[in-house]
Amino acid sequence: MGFTDTLWERNRSLYDAILELPFNVELCTGDLSEDRFAFYVKQDSLYLADFSRALAVTGTRTPDNDALGSFLEFAGEAVSVEQALHDSFLKRFDAFVDVPKSPACFAYTHFLMSTATSESYPVACAALLPCFWIYREVGLHIHARASAPNPYQDWIDTYAGAEFSATVDRAIELTEQAAAAAGSAERERMARAFFESTRLEWMFWDSAYRLEQWPI
Repeated sequence: MGFTDTLWERNRSLYDAILELPFNVELCTGDLSEDRFAFYVKQDSLYLADFSRALAVTGTRTPDNDALGSFLEFAGEAVSVEQALHDSFLKRFDAFVDVPKSPACFAYTHFLMSTATSESYPVACAALLPCFWIYREVGLHIHARASAPNPYQDWIDTYAGAEFSATVDRAIELTEQAAAAAGSAERERMARAFFESTRLEWMFWDSAYRLEQWPI
């Protein structure tokens, strides 16, 4: 079992909890309200901007040119595909990003940016990985069970698709390579970063269902 497989197994209960969130259950059945999905799309658009920056920063911290190229590709092409998906839904809803980051979005993006800039390259890889990996697994899970027709089929197909899966495989490979060159203390920091991002993934979807706002 590879290091990343160990990370996944250590956090499986959190992944299972993500699948059980009302947002994802109702997305699967097609019953998720448009206002909740629109809230999610707006927040994810804000998230992706900082996620892209964190990917680019992480890429510049590796001495490996192939890894650098992959991270810059993630930051450009991979994220642009997701943003185009969001833009298509915003157009459908006749909406645009007219909100600040929710508390959950703020917490998640702050964690990723601070980790990318202040932690080691291996730890940054581990922090970024859940966004790739969990989205693929959620996408595949929902794709296999989704009601048809489903108003969110384009979202489901994107994250269950072969192109996105190849990106996820590469992100896992890069994290595995980084872990192989890391010492035990650094691998433990990687494990903590992976856990924190996984927990923040749960918070992000939960906050969208609750239409989370700042208390003051």
